[in-house]
Amino acid sequence: MKRPLLAGTLAVAASGLAACGGTASGASVPASSTAKSATVSVRQVSGVGSVLVGSSGRTLYTPSQEAHGKILCAGACTAIWRPLRAGAHKPTAAGNAGKLGVVKRPNGVRQVTVNGRPAYTFVQDKPGQVTGNGLKDAFGRRHFTWHVLLAGGKVAGASSKSSSGSSGYGGSSGGGGYNYGY
Repeated sequence: MKRPLLAGTLAVAASGLAACGGTASGASVPASSTAKSATVSVRQVSGVGSVLVGSSGRTLYTPSQEAHGKILCAGACTAIWRPLRAGAHKPTAAGNAGKLGVVKRPNGVRQVTVNGRPAYTFVQDKPGQVTGNGLKDAFGRRHFTWHVLLAGGKVAGASSKSSSGSSGYGGSSGGGGYNYGY
């Protein structure tokens, strides 16, 4: 009877250590595991450089029009440009992401900011792609120009190359733009 209890206690202790960043043998968790759990990380993308990505590996963008942290992309805009949610905890960074913060969206959702700029992912991107840099679009009467967030929280110019041609939403890298009519 004592033997199963001891085995159960060791299993609980091992899982507790793993949750704290260690293992039952005392070895530390590799840095790559820590980077994957960060809210924002830095990733090298060919032709663009060191870009910021969310925990899913998708590139992060910000619109010029929200440079001072005021949320303008709402409603239908968020179906294309998805806010990077902060959840209940303070966002974390792996690498030189810049200063992370949180802004409350009009619907009450907490969104991650990088150097005061709200961060979004683009639905057309797969992890490792940058297809929305320089993209211009409009939702109703609001017009946006989207830029990749780079390491250190800098914003890419529209001239940065994307790893894939057209976004499918009206062009990329300064293309003609598209009015979604929402």
